[in-house]
Amino acid sequence: MRRERWKPSVTVAAIIEKDGRYLMIEEMTRDGLRINNPAGGLEPGESIVEGAIREALEETACPFTPEALLGVYLARNPDTPAGPGVTYLRFALCGTAGDPEPGRALDDPVVRTLWMTPDEIAAAGDRLRGPLVLQCIADHRAGKRLPLDVLFTHASVARPDPAAATSEPPEKGSGLQA
Repeated sequence: MRRERWKPSVTVAAIIEKDGRYLMIEEMTRDGLRINNPAGGLEPGESIVEGAIREALEETACPFTPEALLGVYLARNPDTPAGPGVTYLRFALCGTAGDPEPGRALDDPVVRTLWMTPDEIAAAGDRLRGPLVLQCIADHRAGKRLPLDVLFTHASVARPDPAAATSEPPEKGSGLQA
């Protein structure tokens, strides 16, 4: 009997600091209101950088300009009464945010945005969405940074043009491998 291959849930996060405060979101979860970095699932066809830009805009209404890769994180949220826990593979990018776009609604289930100090975030304790929220803040404060060019996205990831889609395999020597 063949076991199904385990796959973590890939997420992207935007770590945004201004004047000693971090842009955070408060969102409704199955466990109640929780505080999180602007973050969410990487969508098919987008690069890690594109995903972080999209998630920050959707959850904060602020345009995000990534400047560096903060880190790559792996953590498992524990089992809950609603079901088994999920393991997340998070790519956290840090950068700056512009002013909120007027009239832009926050993505459901985001309730509001908050600018919080590191001490306020740490004091939130059990209200944090998961263990990676505080770890990303700690790493940012410690000055961890990698250049964005360490993140490579091959052109094969791009959303295909449905009109140009074919079922032919890539040409020999194209560099694509399973």
